[in-house]
Amino acid sequence: MTQPTPSPSKAAPRRSPGETREVLMEAAFGLVRRQGLAATSVDEICAAAGVSKGAFFHHFKSKDELAAAAGYHWSAVTEPFFETAPYHAPDDPLARVLGYIDLRGEMMAGEIAEFTCFAGTMVQEAWATSPAVRAAAWDSMSRHADALVADIEAAKVSRGVELDARGLALHMVAVVQGAFILAKASGDAALGAASTAHLRRYVELLFAAPGKLNDA
Repeated sequence: MTQPTPSPSKAAPRRSPGETREVLMEAAFGLVRRQGLAATSVDEICAAAGVSKGAFFHHFKSKDELAAAAGYHWSAVTEPFFETAPYHAPDDPLARVLGYIDLRGEMMAGEIAEFTCFAGTMVQEAWATSPAVRAAAWDSMSRHADALVADIEAAKVSRGVELDARGLALHMVAVVQGAFILAKASGDAALGAASTAHLRRYVELLFAAPGKLNDA
């Protein structure tokens, strides 16, 4: 999902406290996805948001506090996009699961910083140094996985397959996050999309024949 980065403004518009807080978090989305959390300064966030440094510290005690809050805000911003996506339309639950995977692959196009995950980018850097950022990233990823569970459970019933629905949902999230890393490391968005295509084939195979899968 593409998130535009606000442009700096010479004269900051009048905003409510809630709007100022939100614009700071959304400015962080673009900056952190483009250059990482450690390389993003408070000054850069303020410039991108068009707010003063004093306004920043009125709302957040530190960059880490902003990052953690922005992690939860990321979920609030992105969840409606997935909730209303066309992959929910088919009656067949497996088609919905595969449609979700297809969407993730289709989204991996263009500038890498525009389609990667804010929460995933942050936690790669801060998982060991900021418990608050780690918690926000886990909340985002686990919520995203939980949103897939109902369709996976329904696909299990319709296909007569036994598997751990939430485990598969988390695996799907992990593959997508790994695809982002491949795209970043190689500079090639197509490699990320190819990973989601492999994920699609894997899920198709899981539901191709009834049977019990032994959890490793």
